Amino acid sequence: MANSSDLIMLIRSQAIGAVNASNPTAIVYGKVISIAPLKIQVDQKMTLTKEFLILTRNVKDHKVFMTVDHATEYKSGGSGDASFESHNHAYKGKKEFTIHNGLVVGDEVIMIQMQGGQKFLVIDKL
Repeated sequence: MANSSDLIMLIRSQAIGAVNASNPTAIVYGKVISIAPLKIQVDQKMTLTKEFLILTRNVKDHKVFMTVDHATEYKSGGSGDASFESHNHAYKGKKEFTIHNGLVVGDEVIMIQMQGGQKFLVIDKL
């Protein structure tokens, strides 16, 4: 009969095999080498194309709504006419702004390799 250390080694070996077979998530780093079509190089042998990538808002241009409440700077019209004297304007309300976070060639990114290894979630730029 096997001794207890053999049993422990067998259990350990089976546990490691089960973890490796499940392909857990992993942190991966890459560099954008093309935008159209999107390509991210992970290492010398692996380049990911858009079919394998999921982009978060952190790496895409997107729109946001913000509430503002201020006034423009005072500015004169320059003609000397009284109707063009130095003045400002209120700038209030809910406004839409574009956040320009899109990837560009040369950006270094951090990704999560999804379980199974076929999809990569691009979470942010470095």
